[in-house]
Amino acid sequence: MPLRSVLLFATLAFAAPALGQEGGRALCPDRPGLGTPACTLDAGATMLEIGIADWTLDRNADSRTDGLAFGDALLRVGLTPSLEAQIGWTMLGHVRERDRTTGDVARWTRTGDVTLALRQNLRNPDGSGFSAALMPYATLPVGGRGVGAGDWGAGLIVPVSFELGAVSLGVSPHVDAAVDADGDGRHLAYGSVVGLGFGVSDDVSAAAEVSLTRDRDPDGRTTEALAGLSAGWQPGPDSQWDVGANLGLNRASPDIELYLGFAHRF
Repeated sequence: MPLRSVLLFATLAFAAPALGQEGGRALCPDRPGLGTPACTLDAGATMLEIGIADWTLDRNADSRTDGLAFGDALLRVGLTPSLEAQIGWTMLGHVRERDRTTGDVARWTRTGDVTLALRQNLRNPDGSGFSAALMPYATLPVGGRGVGAGDWGAGLIVPVSFELGAVSLGVSPHVDAAVDADGDGRHLAYGSVVGLGFGVSDDVSAAAEVSLTRDRDPDGRTTEALAGLSAGWQPGPDSQWDVGANLGLNRASPDIELYLGFAHRF
């Protein structure tokens, strides 16, 4: 199953450029950062975004968990001037969990789940001025134990952005049917990301964000709080390299996440 999935995703990625070329819109990738942009690709355009490497550290009184992800891919295809379809998949994930009391170590190396989404822009699909969108999504439980969630999930994101001169304000409220911690069933989760983006130079952009998510898991209700810093460098009009870091602001959040990625529009 994992090999067939890899071949299918690679076929979609390489076939995508034949669907069309982007017009005069500025590049607007989903990555980096915690939030979701309101902009969409133009009709027939495609974009492939890759999380080259991602490391997450989560420590508590009982355990230490290190998570690594490689090839966290997102393929976006413009269906109309204001509607795009997305398919996301983590090609390889590795989780190492160490019990801090006994010293026992558990490891999982698996592929991740698949995410399917549509983003319908409601105003200014190029992201200029005031822009807003609706983005329903669903996750399919194809990932292995320890990396995948174990059951299907779904949700709705409502990204909104405002251009305030040289600074842009982005807000991404969301509501989710999140998978239970035991991998069986779903529960309500909701929250939002708020961020400020600005241009450092003609080729470099940066963003600072804060995310709050209330998770009503039957195993225990928590509120995750994160702060994120990210930067992107565009060597040309159709590509971007990015780096970022997310820091946990309370005990219910992962301690730190560091990542590196790339996006290219065809």
